[in-house]
Amino acid sequence: VDHYENPRNVGSFDKNDVAVGTGIVGAPECGDVMKLQLKISADGVIEDAKFKTFGCGSAIASSSLATEMVKGKTLEQALAIKNTDLVQELALPPVKIHCSVLAEDAIKAAIQDYQSKQAKMKSAEALVNSVEATTVAA
Repeated sequence: VDHYENPRNVGSFDKNDVAVGTGIVGAPECGDVMKLQLKISADGVIEDAKFKTFGCGSAIASSSLATEMVKGKTLEQALAIKNTDLVQELALPPVKIHCSVLAEDAIKAAIQDYQSKQAKMKSAEALVNSVEATTVAA
């Protein structure tokens, strides 16, 4: 109830920031939509997390708890968080378990988005370095 009445980390980061991963997921069966963002340090640790959720109290509470659980964790540790961890902590009834699944999926989607941004950035850096090396050699 506390994470519903007093949700933590509501808000957004700049989705274009290369240090931010954004996961947006939805549940067709109930209409809930969850946006979870992770701000990740250069050494791969989640420094901060924000969320915006349009949905029921259980979805909001799951989002809030998920942002608290991922802070200070590595990407690998965050990926190990399961919806059952949220269900247990929030004492969600069976009819609301899908809310915790959304939160788990949002964490995974945000990390995937971050990793995709990092791969593109590294690819661009390699291209620039290749062009510079070619230019210097010529």
